[in-house]
Amino acid sequence: PVAVAGAGAAAGGGGAAAVEEEQTEFDVVLTEVGANKIQVIKAVRELTSLGLKEAKDLVDGAPKPVKQGVSKDEAAAAKTKLEEAGAKADVK
Repeated sequence: PVAVAGAGAAAGGGGAAAVEEEQTEFDVVLTEVGANKIQVIKAVRELTSLGLKEAKDLVDGAPKPVKQGVSKDEAAAAKTKLEEAGAKADVK
């Protein structure tokens, strides 16, 4: 019975690793605003459909997700845009 439990745990761990390898949706998280807050707010507005106040609130509340459930390419492009504006962002 102990060997069966061990094998089940190993199989469960392997399944989790397979899910991570096949990730198709990513989140872009604004981690730090940096010195150019206005540029970051503009970038957030371009990346989302948020209005000025909503974008400012998101930037002020960092770390916050800017885009969720997007493709790897879209996430990378969003991260680049935020970094060009002076912010720090992570793709998760």
